[in-house]
Amino acid sequence: MAKLKIKKGDSVKVITGSDKGKTGKVLAVDSNKMKIVVEGLKIMTHYDKKEGLLKKEGFFDYSNVKLLEAQKSSKTASGKTTKARAKK
Repeated sequence: MAKLKIKKGDSVKVITGSDKGKTGKVLAVDSNKMKIVVEGLKIMTHYDKKEGLLKKEGFFDYSNVKLLEAQKSSKTASGKTTKARAKK
């Protein structure tokens, strides 16, 4: 499993293929296959017996997109509060 720089929620731009130049938000990342799904791009038609024809996003190869803006992390510093020692 490779560690990818692009994560779910990041903004990316497609640099090759039929959707070249378009931007979107990453919906899913498959790090084993090096593939990502971008919101609203590479729309494919899928047939389901119960629901009929469905339109959904297809996978892009990791090398065909460029990271524009990483999602802002909401992590907080986990520093311990230190109390000043009382002088004797």
